[in-house]
Amino acid sequence: MTITARVNQDMVAAMKAKAELRLSTIRMMKAALKNREIEKRAPLDEKEEMQVLGTLIKQRKDSAEQFRDGNRPELAEKEEKEITIIEKYLPKAIGEAEIAAAIQAVIAEMGEPTMKEMGAVMKGTMARLAGTRVDGKVVSEMVKKALTK
Repeated sequence: MTITARVNQDMVAAMKAKAELRLSTIRMMKAALKNREIEKRAPLDEKEEMQVLGTLIKQRKDSAEQFRDGNRPELAEKEEKEITIIEKYLPKAIGEAEIAAAIQAVIAEMGEPTMKEMGAVMKGTMARLAGTRVDGKVVSEMVKKALTK
């Protein structure tokens, strides 16, 4: 079942359960998926659906951080609850150990890359981690650490 189909199915269930936060989050996800589909002018594949939801999660994290900085913890908590709802539709994020292993494999293939070749290491690492949910920012920081050793 595609992510879009699951979202549609869960929206009906959330309406019946009268779960307001869940329903509003699912509606927002459905709108984002539909907007992307309209932009593309074709149905989305699973990778594109995951990218849309990943963007929504990133937006929510940024908003939560700004709300905490602005002394609005109740709004930050709402954003974090939305993140947990959205994450249920994505595969589990991989841990730092798997990321580190992928980075070491790419570095071993390249020989002795320098910081100037960080982009190539990042590209290879992200290619190895394709199909999984991973934050590019975390990968970037780990690549920097690995290349400065």
